Amino acid sequence: MTEILTMGEMLVEIMREQEDVPLDQAGTFRGPYPSGAPAICIDAAARLGCRTAIVGGVGKDDFGKCILERLRKDGVDVSHVIESKERATGCAFVTYFSDGSRKFIFHMGNTPAVEAKAPGQGEFEGVRYMHIMGCSLMSSPVFAREILKAMRMLAGEGSKISFDPNIRKELFTDASIHEVIREVMEHTSIFLPGVEELLLITGKENVEEAVKTCFTYPRMEILVLKNGSKGSRIYQRSSVEEVGVYQVEQADATGAGDCFDGAFLAGLVQGKSVKEAAQMGAAAGALNAAAFGPMEGRINPASIKEMMESG
Repeated sequence: MTEILTMGEMLVEIMREQEDVPLDQAGTFRGPYPSGAPAICIDAAARLGCRTAIVGGVGKDDFGKCILERLRKDGVDVSHVIESKERATGCAFVTYFSDGSRKFIFHMGNTPAVEAKAPGQGEFEGVRYMHIMGCSLMSSPVFAREILKAMRMLAGEGSKISFDPNIRKELFTDASIHEVIREVMEHTSIFLPGVEELLLITGKENVEEAVKTCFTYPRMEILVLKNGSKGSRIYQRSSVEEVGVYQVEQADATGAGDCFDGAFLAGLVQGKSVKEAAQMGAAAGALNAAAFGPMEGRINPASIKEMMESG
């Protein structure tokens, strides 16, 4: 039985040691760190006790080994991950700036992810949620079609679709992505955008109009509007709730939103209220941000409980 399934890119991240060092200048890096937004999300959910799986691809190389060993250690089912001898594991170089912005260089266009196929009917049983990341849809048109195929099949079997648009401007190069996102939105029950992503996807100029537009999709149940250090706002059709953040000394914010997603879905699987699930997400994001590296942080049931009780 798989409670949460994701399908998406798996890569390593190689990061500048310090802020404000552009990628076109010589300097030092740290890494490789296991990464990829879907992998970060599913790993967080696994660490919180959920039965999870990922469909994707890595190279049969040391970077691929880095990712797979970490996911296996944390309890993620990687039996549907391709290990390619012909293609190298994807990687991303990233630098942060003191104003909070960041810049990526992705090497993903010819990675094994493009070979990964949607699982067949019956390959996974009991999937409560399929989580989709927008960056995965943008990584390759071929891969995007396979993700949509999996989405249609699982939604038809009763799984709910959760969607974090997670837009990377460095990958937003194909106009056809708009039609892909529209189809995903038609299947989405749980939507987890940032403010800019919400406005971009809906084409609206203010948040309230954008939220109303999202709830015109008949399957939409929950919209979690993530707003960084300002916390999140959880919209349901008849209610709105605010959830704050937990204060930590930030080491690296990469992956915090993905950890939020994984912990939020874990909370729903475990029968928590929507607000409690969002608090779990906020705690996981804070624990992730307190550690250097996109999939790092002391995320486990005890630490999440402790942080929620302290806040």
